[in-house]
Amino acid sequence: MKSICIIPARLNSYRFQRKPFAKIAGHTMIEHVYRRAALCADFDEIYLATPDEELRDHVEGFGGKVIMTENDCRRASDRVAIAVKSLDYQPEVIVNLQGDEALIRPETLSEVVKAVIATPEASCINVVRKSTLEESKDLNECKVVFDAMHNAMYMSREAIPSIWLGDKVFPYHIWIGSSGFSRESLEDYTNLPSTPLEIIESIDMLRFLESGKKIKIIETPYDTKSVDAPEDLDRASELMQNDGLFMRMDYSVKVRR
Repeated sequence: MKSICIIPARLNSYRFQRKPFAKIAGHTMIEHVYRRAALCADFDEIYLATPDEELRDHVEGFGGKVIMTENDCRRASDRVAIAVKSLDYQPEVIVNLQGDEALIRPETLSEVVKAVIATPEASCINVVRKSTLEESKDLNECKVVFDAMHNAMYMSREAIPSIWLGDKVFPYHIWIGSSGFSRESLEDYTNLPSTPLEIIESIDMLRFLESGKKIKIIETPYDTKSVDAPEDLDRASELMQNDGLFMRMDYSVKVRR
């Protein structure tokens, strides 16, 4: 069973222009993401999917593989699907790893691959981490609520559940940009029309939920931080400087995957 990781990224992000080139602990964000994915033994191949030649040249410069895609894609998951179609083979498991997850752990990615294989009834596997109420108020972060069986119920830019009873304690969860698909479920995703909540929340996975599909949630214990806006760089840099995985990595050697 062939499993691959595709990292969708582009330079023209409306929230953070040229975000993949933002420096964290002396290296570009996209290099951190790619190198960490390369540490996951469950991937047979790893690719960047981008419409930008400048980004392609940078990733190929440190040894990465790149698939060029068109500029106009509905969502990151659609870009991943376009990249998969260009391959001369069809992988059974595809992990969409967002290009701003510079602190992703290879152990987390391995869990996603294994969950896709073990949960064929789910259309997608998503990863979350625990969050504080204060952090959950950040509209750049995608919040998730799920049922007792760890099936996603809803995702929102707002803090969910409601904070109107603010004295009540509740474990908030933030989505980490890593989604696992089977080949069939990724094709199903691209064949579905965009949905109203997907558009208004700007969240890929709501297309599945609004269409009655099941998304299985797994929770990671690792403290991480996606970089959605320039103000997130300080926190990501702080975490990186204290990250044991980063301290063990040799960025002078080209990626072998």
